[in-house]
Amino acid sequence: MEDFFDLYRKDRWPTIFCPGCGVGTVMNCFYRAFSELDIDQDRVVFVSGVGCSSRIPGYIRADSIHTTHGRALAVATGLSLSNPDLKVIVFTGDGDLGAIGGNHFIHSSRRNADMTVFCINNNIYGMTGGQASTTTPHRAFSTTTPYGNMEFPFDLAELAVTAGANYVARWTVRNVKELIGSMRKALVKNGFSFVEVASPCPTGFGRRNKMGDPKQMYEWLKIKSVRKEKSEFWNMDPVDLNISGQITIGEFVDRNRPSLGSMLKSMMNNE
Repeated sequence: MEDFFDLYRKDRWPTIFCPGCGVGTVMNCFYRAFSELDIDQDRVVFVSGVGCSSRIPGYIRADSIHTTHGRALAVATGLSLSNPDLKVIVFTGDGDLGAIGGNHFIHSSRRNADMTVFCINNNIYGMTGGQASTTTPHRAFSTTTPYGNMEFPFDLAELAVTAGANYVARWTVRNVKELIGSMRKALVKNGFSFVEVASPCPTGFGRRNKMGDPKQMYEWLKIKSVRKEKSEFWNMDPVDLNISGQITIGEFVDRNRPSLGSMLKSMMNNE
């Protein structure tokens, strides 16, 4: 087990994240989850794309690759297949994963590629200008939807389940205990594991949608979160899935389909 503080790149602190941003909470939860597992820190590689959440590997004392926008999962797949002994961990956001990298996300889930993906969903392109992403709620405001978003959002967790991921969960930054538990499960799961974290972006999303200060945004997450077993998501009319709708949280799937790496290894051993 690694010491909690051994994961820090102490020379990089303090972080660049905005006050009230949930990325720091996710990073703290990851430190705790990882430090509780018997994973060799020198056999781990972190992959990220572009965005606020993609800055996390820069604060972790381990090897990392900072890729181009939307290509984190493609690079992670290559790393995993070329060196199966590596634990490949991806930090990404809703814009990087669901929009620019959407096709890679679908097919990485379908292939059940060997990697653990943590997606911090703040409903906006927080770093690159506050544009609408694929998870921006219907009727929400952004720099590219000044009259309200006319499109309807992706449900990233359900998309991963449908595409074929082995483990899928979604929590908010308020569900710290549950999030740490899901992170531990995801880190030791074979195949494609995906944990989505709903997080506030007071600067890029909250300000434009008049959601108040960071404390009020955290309260909004608490009020709108509904456990999956109690959720009426599928009974709601799609036009009602707007900024006032609910956030379904919990574990969505936990299965053991053979991973892409294990199937390729089996094929090569049989030749």
